[in-house]
Amino acid sequence: MVRPPARKRIFDTASELFYRRGIRAVGIDAIATQAKTTKMSLYRSFPSKDALVAEWLRDHDAKFWQTWDSMAQQHLGEARRQLRSAFALLAKHLSDPGARGCPMTNAAVEITEKNHPARRVIEAHMMKLRARLADLCKRTGAREPALLADELFLVMEGAQVSTVVGVRIPGRSVACAADALIDSHLDGRRRR
Repeated sequence: MVRPPARKRIFDTASELFYRRGIRAVGIDAIATQAKTTKMSLYRSFPSKDALVAEWLRDHDAKFWQTWDSMAQQHLGEARRQLRSAFALLAKHLSDPGARGCPMTNAAVEITEKNHPARRVIEAHMMKLRARLADLCKRTGAREPALLADELFLVMEGAQVSTVVGVRIPGRSVACAADALIDSHLDGRRRR
């Protein structure tokens, strides 16, 4: 079996450790050791831990939107179904015993410095998520699409955070909660 290049091993190891343990809890030494490489090799691949964190979050962002776009393609022109599918995907993710919520949200809690390179990635991701929700809510014909988008965003993030803090049961109900909110904004009419 061919061993992956050092950069890939470092990135994959850091990604796993950052998600499982948290960014601040994981040092460069731990990443290098677990990736079976040296700190010098790590710094040749990534100029700093901050750069590595930002790269990890950019990678998560790309994968997240690939999944979202794939789901949306299955329900073209059906905003309500896209919303239902997005929340069904979230519920499935949160039902995984290894799930630790959203990497973006978790990183936002740890990275408070406005000039940190990962902070821009986090903020852009969250703004795009809110915009996508708003667009879908508008296309459902909701009475107050911006309000519905805000509520759905908060339900989504709340489910992620409850999972991180060890209260997993609400996350299982996230799809039902989203449906109830959507129904309340559609005069109680169910759209499928």
